[in-house]
Amino acid sequence: MRNGILTKREQEIFELLVKNQDTKEIANKLNISEKTVRNHISNTIQKLGSKGRSQALVELIKIGEIKI
Repeated sequence: MRNGILTKREQEIFELLVKNQDTKEIANKLNISEKTVRNHISNTIQKLGSKGRSQALVELIKIGEIKI
């Protein structure tokens, strides 16, 4: 069940973050710039009202937006 908090791209990025990939690896894999990756992460953190990547990841897992 998807509640649609994340865009498709944001979901792709956070699924790679949960697999311990860093910004550069994610950018290379998705053929986007590192800045774009950071922007997507920042947008998601703002949407969730989180304090950082780790807290955002935990929240996204809790609400079922991404799976481990």
